[in-house]
Amino acid sequence: MNTISPRALLVRGMLAGLLAGVAAFLVAYLLGESKVDAAIALEEAAAAGHDHGHEAAPVSRALQATAGLGTGVLLYAVALGGIAALVYAFALGRVGRFSARATAAFVALGGFVTVTLVPFLKYPANPPAVGDPETATRRTVLYLLMIALGLLLAAGAGILGRRLAPRLGAWNASWAAAGAFVVSVGLAYAFLPAVDEVPADFPATLIWQFRLVSLAIQTTLWAVFGLAFGTLAERALVPAAAPKEAVQPTS
Repeated sequence: MNTISPRALLVRGMLAGLLAGVAAFLVAYLLGESKVDAAIALEEAAAAGHDHGHEAAPVSRALQATAGLGTGVLLYAVALGGIAALVYAFALGRVGRFSARATAAFVALGGFVTVTLVPFLKYPANPPAVGDPETATRRTVLYLLMIALGLLLAAGAGILGRRLAPRLGAWNASWAAAGAFVVSVGLAYAFLPAVDEVPADFPATLIWQFRLVSLAIQTTLWAVFGLAFGTLAERALVPAAAPKEAVQPTS
């Protein structure tokens, strides 16, 4: 493999993040917006039932579901792609003798688990009209704390696996590190406070569908990023086969 600067990987990571963001936006728009509309309709019906005045939103719902959603998803995906590319630059050659694509898949899987799955299982996404506005800051802090813990615990598990490898072998050390990660995440779940603000009369099916779509969006984002970035990184790291020199005819 050729050496490549972190800057070059950063650019490729942001490009892969852009591609992943487009795919995630399509999933969010095609599968998620109908769930958001249903939740908003329930909220408006509840407000009308209590004779509350309804103020027009400063931004139309159509604009929120298209340009607003697309801009937010793409900015998030590009930033995430850049960060993941820097992690890739550090991990390359340090997580085993994996190819460029395999390392990209490893980083994408690790990002999905730590940044998406770990906080999602503790604090799953909720549609509009669910949650007390007064606790929004608290819920956001807890969610970000769970992401930070997931990253720290994953890093700790990686260090543990490297230290156990000489004694247990790479395979057994990997399983031991994975087990330690799962146990430590479970302890974090137990000690962090729970958040359950779903109204009793809110349709459980809508909650379940919204959370599945949220997970599908994140899964699409990380999967497309892993595939796209792996291809871009491999092309940059693995030199093309040198063309054969033309054989000069001998006299």
